[in-house]
Amino acid sequence: MKVGEILNNKNYLAISYGGYRHNSREIQPSIDEIKEDLKILSSIGYKILRTYNVHYAEAKNLLRAIDELKCDDSMFEMYVMLGAWIDCDQAWTDNPNHDAEDLESNANEIDEAVRLANKYPEIVKVVSVGNEATIKWAETYYVGHDVILKWVDYLQDLKRSEKLNPNVWITSSDNFASWGGSSEYRSKTLEELAKKVDYVSMHTYPFHDTFYNPQFWVTKSSSFRDKDDLIKSAMRRSADYSIQQFMLVKNYLSSIGINKDIHIGETGWASVSTDQYGADGTRAADEYKQALYYKYMKERCDEIGVKCFYFSAFDEPWKDFSNPLGSENHFGLFTVDGKAKYIMWDYVDAGLFKGLSRNGNKIRKTYEGNMVNLTQDVHHPPS
Repeated sequence: MKVGEILNNKNYLAISYGGYRHNSREIQPSIDEIKEDLKILSSIGYKILRTYNVHYAEAKNLLRAIDELKCDDSMFEMYVMLGAWIDCDQAWTDNPNHDAEDLESNANEIDEAVRLANKYPEIVKVVSVGNEATIKWAETYYVGHDVILKWVDYLQDLKRSEKLNPNVWITSSDNFASWGGSSEYRSKTLEELAKKVDYVSMHTYPFHDTFYNPQFWVTKSSSFRDKDDLIKSAMRRSADYSIQQFMLVKNYLSSIGINKDIHIGETGWASVSTDQYGADGTRAADEYKQALYYKYMKERCDEIGVKCFYFSAFDEPWKDFSNPLGSENHFGLFTVDGKAKYIMWDYVDAGLFKGLSRNGNKIRKTYEGNMVNLTQDVHHPPS
């Protein structure tokens, strides 16, 4: 199936995937563990997975796991947007050099992504150069658009010479601001990059902006009937906020004569937070709001014909290993031990997870399915 047909099919759900079960990526998920995850995601309609790097074994093991499942069952269908991580020179040190790239590391990432895309042409449909690689708040590793453009050009040249599967689409997945949603990032280099990618993959996170840019989040009206009405209104505003950021990118690209597919490469909502998004902060993080955001974003994206890669499939405890209840660990639809969050409760009731498990645990509801207990952790946005 061609990439455009996959990305533009609203029945093919897309999601960011990481199979890490522990608080360190040094412990890689096994192929059998990845197969558990794939069966869970496939059971509820997910057909496109996004990954972020190829320097860990997880990416190649994911592709192998999909390939083996396809061999076992000719009806099994799963595709991958394969990420190649891009770093600046001296990234992840006290003195990152944002004016240069880590050439050796980046070249290795790109070469491995090419190898995997060629090895699994029926699975790898997109290669993404970098993840939030040019947004300046990624202060430990960001690069300039020129670095991303160089590698996009390189991959497009490989496609033309058929050293890379010509049917693979090339993009770079980055924050909406980096794609011209903010005038700070607009440049001739960005214009050239936008011309060279096969489609634009942009990120939007109203969850984080409940703290950093909270105007849309704070309740200013007293006309709501009750707490639930107030929360639903806030979550509709959150989805609208994301679509507004999408439109900023779309309008900018149109203004420079570029009209190509734009998809949301990442958006999501955390279900737990003891940091600034919790009960003592913006009160954004809980399973109920997470479910509403998921619902409203899917509706809005379907309306405008945009593919939305939801972040993420499973909670990953390595992301903020020093704070197990930190929000970055809790963006998944499922907990690490395989409990289905409120988003997924209806699927549990429908029996879609029958016979499936994660880490030896059957797929059961969080809060033991008790809505009263869940709502005790739900707080309305500040006014």
